[in-house]
Amino acid sequence: MKKNVGKTDTIIRILLAVIIGAIGVYYQSWWGLLGLIPLLTGIFKVCLLYSVFGINTCPVESGK
Repeated sequence: MKKNVGKTDTIIRILLAVIIGAIGVYYQSWWGLLGLIPLLTGIFKVCLLYSVFGINTCPVESGK
């Protein structure tokens, strides 16, 4: 798959993943596992929802 997540978007996703994961650990809830979604999309720089809606924040792949 083509990368469609840019640098700023990646940083925001990873920060959100850490926050969501920390809240899940603090409250001892399985909801903290939802933090894996933004973490993995930030690490691999591919977001399936972006592909569906035709969004691309990655300047290298979008030709900017």
